[in-house]
Amino acid sequence: MSKINLAEKFSKFSEHWTPKIIAESNNQLVKIAKGDGELVWHKHDNEDELFIVFKGQLTLQMKEGDIVLNPGEMYVVPKGVEHCPKAIPDTHFLMVEPASTAHTGSVESELTVATEQQQWI
Repeated sequence: MSKINLAEKFSKFSEHWTPKIIAESNNQLVKIAKGDGELVWHKHDNEDELFIVFKGQLTLQMKEGDIVLNPGEMYVVPKGVEHCPKAIPDTHFLMVEPASTAHTGSVESELTVATEQQQWI
């Protein structure tokens, strides 16, 4: 495996809320995405989900209160916690999650990207 330049990877796509896989380690996928507006309320019953923001601002809305992430900040949403990511325009973030993690948990919406449709870039 060669080194990964995150700026280069982010420059390869413009879609929002469409995770792109950039690496795998110990059955954990490293994904990047861009956000604008809201995704959907969902949860992952069996997996934690780690978010790191590189550009913009990502708010992880949760029933217990919002977590606002700015560049250089990270947060782990524990398994089973319902959340709804919301981003200001042109937010860039990275996620680390088990390969088994469904994009929007058991919730299906027009924004959901099925696991088998998530692209490696």
